[in-house]
Amino acid sequence: MLGSVAAAFAYVGSVDPNQPGHYPACPLLRLTGIYCPGCGGLRSAHAFIHGDLVTALGANAPAVIGYGLFAVLWVVWAVRAARGQPLRIVPRPAVLWSAGALVLLFTIVRNLPFGGWLHP
Repeated sequence: MLGSVAAAFAYVGSVDPNQPGHYPACPLLRLTGIYCPGCGGLRSAHAFIHGDLVTALGANAPAVIGYGLFAVLWVVWAVRAARGQPLRIVPRPAVLWSAGALVLLFTIVRNLPFGGWLHP
């Protein structure tokens, strides 16, 4: 899995999503003009790879949080696997509902007139 994620990040780091024609447009944005929670994720990853954390957070802050969460979970899994201990993550329903509510709130606010600062 780490190899796949590293390859994807390497590709996004080398092929700039800010240049038109390299990646398909978000279908929801293209058809409705509504920003989905993932809009700006590629630009965020590109900026993150190049060390521009401010631009990465501006393009899609939840994506940057996701990159960090993935890295932490992968390190915890690798350490536990090296020790022969299984890693079992069973989030409580309240955690899952809260995460879903935060993503929904982010999506709603970024599409409201005063949420323009959340546009990618």
